[in-house]
Order: sequence, then structure tokens, then C-alpha cells
Amino acid sequence: MVKEGFKSGFVAIIGRPNVGKSTLLNRIVGEKIAIMSDKAQTTRNKIQGIYTTDDAQVVFIDTPGVHKPQNSLGDFMVKSAFSALHEADAIWFMVDASQERGRGDNFIIDRLKEVKSTPIYLIINKIDLLPKDQLFEVINSYQEDAPQWAEVFPISATEGDNVPELLDGVIDQLEEGPQYFDSDQLTDHPERFIISELIREKVLQLTQQEVPHSVAVVIDQIEQEEGDKVHIQASIIVERPTQKNIVIGKQGQMIKQIGIRARKDIERLLGSKVFLEAWVKVEPRWRDRPQALQSMGYRPEDY
Repeated sequence: MVKEGFKSGFVAIIGRPNVGKSTLLNRIVGEKIAIMSDKAQTTRNKIQGIYTTDDAQVVFIDTPGVHKPQNSLGDFMVKSAFSALHEADAIWFMVDASQERGRGDNFIIDRLKEVKSTPIYLIINKIDLLPKDQLFEVINSYQEDAPQWAEVFPISATEGDNVPELLDGVIDQLEEGPQYFDSDQLTDHPERFIISELIREKVLQLTQQEVPHSVAVVIDQIEQEEGDKVHIQASIIVERPTQKNIVIGKQGQMIKQIGIRARKDIERLLGSKVFLEAWVKVEPRWRDRPQALQSMGYRPEDY
């Protein structure tokens, strides 16, 4: 039953890699459900974040950054991003205020022109990195040869500037509808998925440029032990033995740090003490093998 006056809907967030989509989603829902890194193409799956108030529920779809695919995993990510446009009641196209409009932005804009009847908002992120007198120039650069924006919002996802106004703006435009998820639910992804993403985030953060995006994390087992302690076993998948050596580190120091940092986030997520065991395994060219992609959760039906 739909509560009178209650609004709900789905909002897709799309943009080039590293423009701040995951940062914005995490700020809105108040928890880390999408991993963050200074590397491009961090998000691989469509992450659904849920924002609920007494009067509305907005389900956000954080899509992988749109880029030129180099392998089957890249194809999955780009198709996944564009498929979200057909599921949404509104679209947030996010750009980086500190960078000039480029070919990647134009590629997305051309696809957005094909979208009919769905309102598209231009979200100009990272205004905290831009001198105020240059903001109008940035906005102007996205007005030419572009869809008719429903509204333009300059924001800082990191600092939170104008994010409440952005939320209010999209909720105002939503129609009355049902509450799809419980009020305290923040994502539709299972805990196992979030845990694997938190571990992968630490790998990306700690290895920096030494290990490219050939890393995946598979949760092999989660077991509740006595004394409210959770035992987690995880496999960190890489493509080459040299990458395995980097992830393990000298005398196991790198894998130890990955575990320490990941455990802190996982304990916050679960509200329990966590014992985390992680192994590093080599799966050559897993990003180009459909069977390997499916075993790691990247399913063709997802796009």
C-alpha cells in the first residue's frame, strides 16, 4: 500500500571514472557501500544505495565510470553503466569541475540525448577545487550541444556543499510511490558483496600504481563464531605472479596492512569483531574469461 504523499523512485548516477559518484553515494546514505580510490574505474557493479525519510525513498544506482573498454570486464562495466539509464526515474550526470569537458563526457552526453522523457540533472562536482569566478564558465561549457538539463547543481561530494539541496531537488520531482525497502536498509547488495569491495578498496589504496585493476576479491566463507566474532576467509585474485608478490609484500607486510585496514571497515559494517584471513591467488587473464567473470560476480544478465 502506498502511503499518501509518500514519494519514491530510482536515480542513476553516471559519469566518467573518478568524478566522485561513489563519494556522493556514500555521503547520501551515510555509510561506505561503494568503494573509493584515487584510481579510475573503481566501481565495477551497479551499486544501489537507499536513502529513506518519513516522506520519501530514493534508490540510487551508482554506475561504473564510463571508459574505453580494454577487456571483457571493461565491456561489462560500460554496458552496466548505460543499462542503468533505462531503469531510472531521474538521471544525475556528474562531471568534474576541475577538468575541462572532454571526449569521455561528450560520449556520455551523446547517449543521454537518446533518453526520452527522463529528467537529466547536470551535477558539477568538486567545486571546492575550483575558483568561484570560474564556475559559470564550467557550467556554460556543458550547455552547448547537450540535452536540456532538468537542473544544474554545483556540489562538493567530499565537503557536502549543496548535497542536501540536490537531494531535495530530485525528491520534489519524484511521483508518489511505494517504499521499496525497509527504512533502515542502505543497499540491496548482500553483506558478502560489500565485504569483498571493502577488501578490494584497501588493495587499490595500498598498492597504488604497482597493481592495476586486475584485482578481484572473492569471499570464500563467512562463519559466525562464539563470542559474537565473525570469521571471514577471502581470496584476492590477480593475473600475474609479480602482482601476487606485490600484494603479499616483503615478509607479508602488504597483505597484513590490507587485512588490518579492511577489518576495521568490516567490523564497522557488521557491528562485530572480525577475524579476517586473506590469500592471494593467480588467475591468468581472468578479466577476459567469461566463466571467471561470472564466478566473481560479474554476470552477463546484470547488463
